[in-house]
Amino acid sequence: MWSRGIVGVVFCLVGLVWIGQGTNVLRGSKLMSGHGQYAVLGLVVLLIGLALLVWAARIRRRQIGEPPDLGTGSGPSL
Repeated sequence: MWSRGIVGVVFCLVGLVWIGQGTNVLRGSKLMSGHGQYAVLGLVVLLIGLALLVWAARIRRRQIGEPPDLGTGSGPSL
């Protein structure tokens, strides 16, 4: 569970850097700066990282016994 979360955070950070370099917002890499394909690859890596974070959060909720949030709005009544 923790490993998915850590890998998800790393993927998100790498994806953001690649998007920044591909769109020429972050400069410093002669290879990647200003090349649009790195922005697209960064977006893919970012989405994979977000998916890993969501997956880790769902597993954590299941392990501690919280019901998953289904978005139905039918919470406990007072």
